[in-house]
Amino acid sequence: MDPTGPHAPGIVMIAAENGALAGAKVGGLGDVVHKLPPALARRGCRVCVATPSYGCLHRTPGAKAVAALRFPFYGAPQEALVYEVRPESETPGVTQVVVDHPIFDSPRDAGGRPRIYYTDPPEAPFATDATRFALFAAAMAAALNAQRFGPVDCLHLHDWHAAPLLILRRFGPTGGGLQNPRCVFTIHNLALQGVRPFEGHASSLAAWYPHLPVARHEVADPRWPNCVNLMAAGIRWADVVHTVSPSYAEEILQPSDPPRFSGGEGLEADLRAARAQGRLFGILNGTDDADAQASPRLAFPEWVRLLQETVLSWAGGSPTLAAAHFLAHSRLAEWGRSGSRPAVVLTGVTRTVEQKLFLMKAPVAAGAPALHKLLEQLQPQGAVFILLGAGEPDYERFLVETSARFSNFVFLNGYSDPAARALYANGDLFIMPSSFEPCGISQMLAMRLAQPCVVHGVGGLKDTVIDGLNGFVFGGEGVAEQAENFVSACARAVHCRVQQPARWEQIREQAAAARFTWDDTAAACLEQLYRPPV
Repeated sequence: MDPTGPHAPGIVMIAAENGALAGAKVGGLGDVVHKLPPALARRGCRVCVATPSYGCLHRTPGAKAVAALRFPFYGAPQEALVYEVRPESETPGVTQVVVDHPIFDSPRDAGGRPRIYYTDPPEAPFATDATRFALFAAAMAAALNAQRFGPVDCLHLHDWHAAPLLILRRFGPTGGGLQNPRCVFTIHNLALQGVRPFEGHASSLAAWYPHLPVARHEVADPRWPNCVNLMAAGIRWADVVHTVSPSYAEEILQPSDPPRFSGGEGLEADLRAARAQGRLFGILNGTDDADAQASPRLAFPEWVRLLQETVLSWAGGSPTLAAAHFLAHSRLAEWGRSGSRPAVVLTGVTRTVEQKLFLMKAPVAAGAPALHKLLEQLQPQGAVFILLGAGEPDYERFLVETSARFSNFVFLNGYSDPAARALYANGDLFIMPSSFEPCGISQMLAMRLAQPCVVHGVGGLKDTVIDGLNGFVFGGEGVAEQAENFVSACARAVHCRVQQPARWEQIREQAAAARFTWDDTAAACLEQLYRPPV
């Protein structure tokens, strides 16, 4: 089928991130919005992907204004412009648009990239982002009702950022462009829900949409009845609810206790209702062979030099030298001078946040953090651990202190795509002990490049890594047991690498042979999400 033909199904994806546009990706959500549309286009769909401009995406080379939108917001008329933009790699059947309005203007980081998400003070969580995305939804409602994207068969909304569109769909004036398409809502991370007050704040439902006759009990947070829960709105009112792995779809039906572990995060009743109504599906994300092909195999001295240059580039962007960069560069220099590759190189690429690193920091026997116990066990075997990431200051501080204490640990405090690709391609054992994981893409990239993984048996990690076959999996009933089992699983994997080379090679081959493709994801989406039940 010609993906641009008149009978091709039309899908509009609405998201906060889009990895197809330079500077518009933060995490896995951006990867999905980047990779899924081309796979759908290969199966005959017409896909339009819409994101905010963040004050700069509409200025990319080749961008052109295609529509002016007028809509109410904050009780006043607003105007936004829609720009069609051209990514570096274009796909027939996929159109990329951004919506520009002064509310989306964002400060830039040192690399010139816009800030997509804000961190608001504890007394006003999500306030800045919720207002920006509420206006984005109002603009998209106007565009859809004006049929700016041609015939639309399905709206695919990603995470709480896009959920205000469902509030407008349910309570706003009827318009065929918004009411008629089938609506899919994807949960990328249930822990972030976009909870805001109904009224009494500049970032509240009544402030955004004062004209809207909302039935509050239908959109209230189950724990805070005076607040709207945007994630809950998506779950309650979408035609289909989708998670990015089958196991995560099961895990979120249970309460979260304690909240840092996988579970329904207070919305389990809504999710169980969606399951009972046949509206909840779990489909695994994919990876792209091009990602693997772009990851270089390097001799150890070259690899160390690349990482050193990365650290120097970060350090050069600040008038003072951060301790993290000083320690990382010094340690890498020591390893480079030795000239020989360590016996085993453990790697990690992650956001340094509680979800990802809680079990590394959790205490084991004698009260030491699990990561410290692991590094102590690795030292006699000549094994080292290189971890790339940035995020929460408390976890960054913990990793910096660890790197100062252990000579076999390097913490690269930042993010660099070439450095990440080098870690995926050249390490021996990839470490991913997430407390919960909706899908995870890092483990898929490492596996594709023949690097087995040590993972916690949750969510998408459980769906991709099989203990003893293509990697190493641990579990446990509580924090203490999980932390101990994490250390034991790493030790078991290192022992296999050093003492059982034939078995290790089999595990590597099985990891590299595993396939999680976007084409398979697209086929499942068409079958389960986009087509109404017969």
